[in-house]
Amino acid sequence: MTSLIVDASIAVKWFFGEPDSQRANNLRDGEFDFIAPEFIAEIGNGAWKKRSRNEIDVAGAIFVVRHAPLVFASFVSIVDLAEAAMRLSATLLHPINDCFYLALAERESAAIVSADARLLAAAKRLPSIAARKL
Repeated sequence: MTSLIVDASIAVKWFFGEPDSQRANNLRDGEFDFIAPEFIAEIGNGAWKKRSRNEIDVAGAIFVVRHAPLVFASFVSIVDLAEAAMRLSATLLHPINDCFYLALAERESAAIVSADARLLAAAKRLPSIAARKL
């Protein structure tokens, strides 16, 4: 199977009806092993935002953080990616939280898919990374 890096903007769409949720769900029907930096906090933040707007209840938010990891073939420790992410962050002048995804994509020679325009713009500045918008 082909490895594919997906960020929290994609993972959140798997659980909530948002624009492009169907396209995100279609990715899950493909032949991909999803890998990501250990980013449950980012997915949890997406669930928290929904909860803070009363779009979901507490049980729904907990469901998301409990089940999101089950979709992934693996999570990679951000400690293992920290130096490469900081190098990319400093070089690109881009927030480090996004650069963890870029560092993982470089390390795994894997494509990255995101709904985040800023992350995709940063990825396109790196010739070693194939990036595509959801």
